[in-house]
Amino acid sequence: MAAHSSIEAITRRIVERSKPHREAYLDRVRRAAAKGVHRSTLSCGNLAHGFAVCSPAEKAALAGDVVPNLGIITAYNDMLSAHQPYETFPPIIREAAREAGGVAQVAGGVPAMCDGVTQGQPGMELSLFSRDAIAMAAGIGLSHNMFDAAVFLGICDKIVPGLVIAALTFGHLPSVFIPAGPMTSGLPNDEKSRIRQLYAEGKVGRAELLEAESKSYHGPGTCTFYGTANSNQMLMEIMGFHMPGASFVNPGTPLREALTREAAKRALAITALGNEFTPAGEMIDERSIVNGVVGLHATGGSTNHTMHLVAMARAAGIVLTWQDISELSDTVPLLARVYPNGLADVNHFHAAGGMGFLIKQLLKTGLVHDDVRTVFGQGLAAYTVEARLDENGMVVREESPEESGDPKVLTRIESPFQANGGLKMLHGNLGKGVIKISAVKPERHVIEAPAVVFHDQQELQDAFKKGELNKDFVAVVRFQGPKANGMPELHRLTPPLGVLQDRGFKVALVTDGRMSGASGKVPAAIHVTPEASDGGPIAKIQNGDMIRIDAVNGTLEVLGDAAEFAARPAVETDLTGNDFGMGRELFAPFRQHVGPADQGASVFFA
Repeated sequence: MAAHSSIEAITRRIVERSKPHREAYLDRVRRAAAKGVHRSTLSCGNLAHGFAVCSPAEKAALAGDVVPNLGIITAYNDMLSAHQPYETFPPIIREAAREAGGVAQVAGGVPAMCDGVTQGQPGMELSLFSRDAIAMAAGIGLSHNMFDAAVFLGICDKIVPGLVIAALTFGHLPSVFIPAGPMTSGLPNDEKSRIRQLYAEGKVGRAELLEAESKSYHGPGTCTFYGTANSNQMLMEIMGFHMPGASFVNPGTPLREALTREAAKRALAITALGNEFTPAGEMIDERSIVNGVVGLHATGGSTNHTMHLVAMARAAGIVLTWQDISELSDTVPLLARVYPNGLADVNHFHAAGGMGFLIKQLLKTGLVHDDVRTVFGQGLAAYTVEARLDENGMVVREESPEESGDPKVLTRIESPFQANGGLKMLHGNLGKGVIKISAVKPERHVIEAPAVVFHDQQELQDAFKKGELNKDFVAVVRFQGPKANGMPELHRLTPPLGVLQDRGFKVALVTDGRMSGASGKVPAAIHVTPEASDGGPIAKIQNGDMIRIDAVNGTLEVLGDAAEFAARPAVETDLTGNDFGMGRELFAPFRQHVGPADQGASVFFA
């Protein structure tokens, strides 16, 4: 059906705003596509280097420039549980390419760090910047101009956004993203959270905490809560970069391998050498971006994507704003309850009907655009399916059921869990920020309390352990923005603030740092812009100032004498401790040149 009127109006606004950028981008993409790969015109030395390790038959095929060559960009490492399965993918892709009459080569690897390992550690200060480093590394891999299409092997937080930026920068090439799937369900996420809070209170020790964490993160695959990694997978499917039904199939299963083979063959089928040429830069347009934002809201996805989607869109010449995201949130109902926005994990979401059921519901009322191009073909309706294996081990797709397999996890459009997506933009005399309220109880959607100011996560931890925070307050944790220290995630704050909230205190967080899709029940105004290091108003807050966070009306304010607050000087702090160690010195140019959070916190689009 036709797009919902609000969805259509916002999309038109994005199209108009983006025109000069989008037209220049498409011109570059089309000129690059017209030049083609032209391996046969490379010098003999160039080409010899490019296929030195290929078989004689593959060399002959590539020299003739008539057989498609598939570039594999992989984020494999065996330290990330989500990325360990990718170890075996290149041989599978090469074999599938040969069966389809093509060639496949690993074009390059990209870094892939784990936010779960670096949480609260110095390495977390590289995390956000790793997105742009990943885009550059993937660009280096594709710069050899040996490839007719690319497949991208990536799952987690900054990795998929970085790979998307690369895919769109090389937008003249078709690009297919191949997921590896979530780990099987372990210790329930709410039980893990309970143990974390008990540890924060000193009621259990490190041994009990480690046991709980190990039962939660226990094998290959993506962590099963609905954080940024699984939000990435949802996005890749609803934006048309995945094959239909591929996102949440567990690793190491026959269906997972069959979907990988299918994706490789499809990437070869949509090159310029075939009849379905689908360059990524032409495929992804304003409608695709809006579909991604709608999917994020409908599933209660990661707040990190208020930055990543902005940066991804800009890579395609599309100007997406926080206002667009906020207005879409007001229109799109919440249809999924996955932890921390519920008790279920992504395996339960998939079993309840998953992406096929979700997309079918959104299409019913025109909340997503159906008239989009995808790697599978034309139209998002083709994604209202479930992937299965037939008796021959081939992928087949069945229409998604009309009813959810578990209405407590995934519901129909007629009976949403709440009327909006729960991701709100905040404005006021503190600047702009983001709040996710899908897991916050309604009585906490408005918080008014005195400020307690911190310049470091550890300062809050120390104050909590000393018993100094047993009161109503808004924790202001500043100098955590991209220019200050790379904008680390601040999830170490969640357990103590959760404990204080459970004790009956009115608590909230205001920060120019990040919280991801793992953020939960404590109201948190995050990504505050301008950041403290830019002299933003957050740097003027003093202990005792009354702060009001209003997620209903979308405001973020210091109450009291507005003129006095505006006249205050912005405080400064010593940030030299963030300059060195764990590779932070290598990213000094990023800190110096990064753009603000509402423009994607990128060095590319500052």
